[in-house]
Amino acid sequence: MDLILWRHAEAEDFASSDLARALTTRGRKQAQSVAKWLRARLPEDAVVLASPAVRTIQTAETLSDQYRVVRELAPNASTGDVLEAAGWPEGVAQTVVIVGHQPTLGAVAAHLLGDSQASWPLKKAGVWWIASRERDGEAQAVLRAAISPDLI
Repeated sequence: MDLILWRHAEAEDFASSDLARALTTRGRKQAQSVAKWLRARLPEDAVVLASPAVRTIQTAETLSDQYRVVRELAPNASTGDVLEAAGWPEGVAQTVVIVGHQPTLGAVAAHLLGDSQASWPLKKAGVWWIASRERDGEAQAVLRAAISPDLI
């Protein structure tokens, strides 16, 4: 499976609640740019899962109107919550896009790629594309791409 970890784009600092924080004008541009890059590479049957936060939903909507909001992906979700939602390593689909938050997404990447308890930094609107594979009878995670909006 391919697991794409996509951090929400830049959001306003304050709102009535953390979940209500919306994307800024810059954030909308970041999300649109990354969504265009992803659309050119994603299969049509990719599944998009988003946190219930407004900023992640707005980020996901730049990619597709076919996404599911998953409560377990809310801010401060655990690595296990993200991997369970995606069905890693077999996948709920061949390609799953998780639109979520730091430090959770960084912890997922560190766990899969470095067997670490750390949380690696991921810029706003940044993407890590990780593939699962089996090699010599052993499950592996392979980094296929890492991109930030300023490189697109």
